[in-house]
Amino acid sequence: MTDPTTLTLRYGALADYLTDANAAIEAALPDYLPEGEPKADLYDLARDYPGRGGKRFRPALLLLSTALAGGDPARALPSAVALELFQNFALVHDDIEDDSLMRRGRPALHREHGIPLALNAGDLLFGLVHEALHHNSTLLGPVLTLDVQARFAQVFRRTFEGQAMDIGWVVHNHLPSREAFETMIRLKTGWYSGRGPCEIGALIGGADPETVARLGDFGERLGIGFQVRDDLLNLAPDSSGEAPAVLGGGYGKERGGDIAEGKRTLIVIELLERLGPTDQERLRQVLITPPQATLPGDIAWVIAQAEQTGAMDAVEAHCRGLGQAAREALAPLPDSPQRALLLALTDYLVQARQA
Repeated sequence: MTDPTTLTLRYGALADYLTDANAAIEAALPDYLPEGEPKADLYDLARDYPGRGGKRFRPALLLLSTALAGGDPARALPSAVALELFQNFALVHDDIEDDSLMRRGRPALHREHGIPLALNAGDLLFGLVHEALHHNSTLLGPVLTLDVQARFAQVFRRTFEGQAMDIGWVVHNHLPSREAFETMIRLKTGWYSGRGPCEIGALIGGADPETVARLGDFGERLGIGFQVRDDLLNLAPDSSGEAPAVLGGGYGKERGGDIAEGKRTLIVIELLERLGPTDQERLRQVLITPPQATLPGDIAWVIAQAEQTGAMDAVEAHCRGLGQAAREALAPLPDSPQRALLLALTDYLVQARQA
């Protein structure tokens, strides 16, 4: 087991901090991803997505929130690893639910091994989340361990609620209102990409309830902004053959994959408000067409319309607004290197990130 007392993080440049946090997660993951049998049909598959890399900003955010609250991030390492395991579980299941083609520069797990084996490997990853959280008992004590476990349970439930809304719209050929979309993205992404990591990290760091809540508000805005930026990047020039990495790499999925999958994104909502009746109907037909039957020309048409109507510009402006709202949530907190890094991370994830 990796010794958490050896955790070293630099709180200067964002690239240095993310590199250190990524290295810490990379070093700890093998301790929580067991070897064993059946190897080829289970444990190798469970290691696949974690082995493909990624930005790992969620565990980095958890560790940074612990340090901002005045705690030792080494005590938060099992929770950070648990969050990364949950992220990979969610990706495996999400790719199956969306019938995605690519993930982190390679074919999605179910495309390589079939749905049953991929689904089972994802289930194992979710089970390993709880094994990682069990290690908190020796670091945090029973009370804080249960508090962290309860906060993780909230993250799980809110994420699944948001995912049900997102999938349900596709299943029922429903186009949501702007208000319904905002509810979905707050549940699905705001919690596990932002509020959850920040609040859990702050709890471990010993923050008072007001600071926990303020960091949670910051994280929610950051997480939503991250997702909206992801939706924009999905329509950017293709980088599906390049895996995401710390402050670099590609988007890791096929261009226009959200359109083929019929995803109801903010771009779609903005576009529907701008198109005439005939083009609105064409967009609806594209969205309800099964992914395997969606024509490249239809995807290109949707992207062109999003650009020409100003829908993408509107979503870009909204993304910048979310970044500013996240920054404002941090304003009352005392200045510190960790707070400065949260601001820099916001600027990168929500505004500066490119495919």
